[in-house]
Amino acid sequence: MQYSVSHYSFYKAIQKGEIAPEDCLSKAKELGFDAIEAVDFVTFANREGDLLSQAAKWKKAAEKLGLPFSSLAVGSDFLNGSDGNLEQEIQKVKNWVDVAAVLGAPRMRHDVTAGYARNSGKFRSYQSLLPRLADACREVTEYAAQKGVSTMTENHGLFSQDSQRVEALYNQVDHPNFGLLCDMGNFLCADENPALAAARVAPYTRYVHAKDFIVKPFDSAAPGEGCFQSRAGNYLRGTIVGHGNVPVKQCLSILKAAGFDGTIAIEFEGLEPVADALRIGLANLKRYWSEV
Repeated sequence: MQYSVSHYSFYKAIQKGEIAPEDCLSKAKELGFDAIEAVDFVTFANREGDLLSQAAKWKKAAEKLGLPFSSLAVGSDFLNGSDGNLEQEIQKVKNWVDVAAVLGAPRMRHDVTAGYARNSGKFRSYQSLLPRLADACREVTEYAAQKGVSTMTENHGLFSQDSQRVEALYNQVDHPNFGLLCDMGNFLCADENPALAAARVAPYTRYVHAKDFIVKPFDSAAPGEGCFQSRAGNYLRGTIVGHGNVPVKQCLSILKAAGFDGTIAIEFEGLEPVADALRIGLANLKRYWSEV
């Protein structure tokens, strides 16, 4: 088992000027993580110069610490991205595959789409869009296989967030280099039971995000700043792994029973101080895994 941390976990601290993006690597090592996950808009926020040159610098810094990159996470949208030009959007994602290869990341996660806006007059069901989305994912993963990088999509972005939807996409892509990233907390954004959803996607899972949320129902008092709403309007706030309503230990038990023994990355997006949140979350995560 490898325990990683998403660079995104430090994002709020970076924005506040509490830590520099490049210092997150040494902090992750200090906290006891085995690896770090690169994220396009965090790791590569400084777009000066060539992305591949930046990736080479990041890899050198990580190697100096003995902290490999476990994955690269990038945004993409095979409906709306690149002004609707599918060929250009696919090429953009392939360019990120090249970045992952330079980083030495064995895998890369990309989004598939946020869907059409419901009031756009173009809205279509997920099922009807599957052929287009799957063909794009397959073209990307075929390219990535040549680079030694496996690709994944995540239950993320509300439209492509349900376990049934990402399972259907996985089966439609039908390529050995393509799998799923199971984010156990993100199922709540689609108002799914995380344990039941994890059980559905466990056989296809290649990588895991450990994430926790505090949940308040729609009909309770709005909690205000720091929260956002799920698809059905319930209130979610990110928190330390083990402190919220996500059945983290149960999800781990399900994944282990399905044979998963890969990398689990903490993706923290709460209000607590990041160093404390990651230290406590990692200790909880290791204990839960050892107990299931």
